[in-house]
Amino acid sequence: MGIAARELRLYVIRPTLMYLGRHSPSAEALLLGIAASQSDLGSALHDRRGHGLYCIDESRHAALWDRYLATDPELASLVRGLASQHAFFSNPNLELAVNLRYATAIAWLLVEEHHPHLPAIDDLLGMARIWRQIFHPQGRLRDFTRAWQSCDPSVTPIAC
Repeated sequence: MGIAARELRLYVIRPTLMYLGRHSPSAEALLLGIAASQSDLGSALHDRRGHGLYCIDESRHAALWDRYLATDPELASLVRGLASQHAFFSNPNLELAVNLRYATAIAWLLVEEHHPHLPAIDDLLGMARIWRQIFHPQGRLRDFTRAWQSCDPSVTPIAC
């Protein structure tokens, strides 16, 4: 059993995007769809593809810090502020599984690094293409759209 989609969106995704200064309804919808597709909203927080809600692998996590966050110290400081004080230094990849806001920030920055412009909030296929390119290259677009549609019926792209 994973996290309820509505609560994930309201209490993790939205506040994290607002904290980073990156909030938009499309960003919320995309991250919710990615979490649904990658881990069934947290039903599985570790598999061969990666860690946490978004199944981010260790090499992509490190590369994001080395390549993207290293060029923006202010943003890097914000993201680091979401991580645990001591655990981050001993095992930064564990943060992806146990720290929902940190994992959400990293997932968003992986998207932002490659897609600074998001599709419209009701463009599920456009969001599915981003998911496939960044998170699951072997995934099928219908896997994303089905995962999205299996979310709590009170959460729709239009209602975000």
